[in-house]
Amino acid sequence: MEKGPRGLRRGRGARERILSASQQLFRDQGINCTGMDQLCAVAEVSKRTLYQHFTGKDELIAECLRRFDPDILPEVFDRTDLTPRERLLAAFDVHSPLCPFIAAAVEIPDPGHPARVQARTYKKGFAARLTDTAREAGATNPEQLGEQLALLLDGASARSRVLNTEAFTTAAAIAAVLVDHAIPAAAAPAGASAVEQHGQDDDDAGRGGAPRSGRGPVAEHPGQGHILDRITEQM
Repeated sequence: MEKGPRGLRRGRGARERILSASQQLFRDQGINCTGMDQLCAVAEVSKRTLYQHFTGKDELIAECLRRFDPDILPEVFDRTDLTPRERLLAAFDVHSPLCPFIAAAVEIPDPGHPARVQARTYKKGFAARLTDTAREAGATNPEQLGEQLALLLDGASARSRVLNTEAFTTAAAIAAVLVDHAIPAAAAPAGASAVEQHGQDDDDAGRGGAPRSGRGPVAEHPGQGHILDRITEQM
């Protein structure tokens, strides 16, 4: 690559280097803590080159968000080897340490900012994909299930960041109960839904027997079963 003034690189790859540097810096240190001088240094471009590609930082932030997941998790929702129900739960296996759309919304207070608009559009689109998949799976109320799962995923992302721990396992366990409750045809391998199996476990324990195995992540969180019962009772 030909060198420009002060040894900075120039050429057709400048735009991609700017976007790559922006995504890295925004993720690692936040949007507001990333200055244009630092961004240019990491991307190895001059400010003049940066402003030839982007009118300013606002447009750059929005473009980074557009580039992050333009097709809304195709590695989950476009899979043909999974059933619709399995795709709903697979969404909890693909996640970043902190959703960049949530991060942008937290750092940028203006609801009309291009990045906030893009974040809002993405979140609505993500919930819509969950809803479409829930409908394909035969959910009795796919819109409700889509919103519930979207809320779980966003909550797990935020909680994981705040506590610096992994919250998606718990979220996935709750999601399985919600999905089984919303999709009558969905059944566990043994022939009972997660909700029915949980009730049987409680019956066994009440008779002095040991709870049955096979409840997966739900069994790893004491007290979680009672919370899940209340969730399903209120729906």
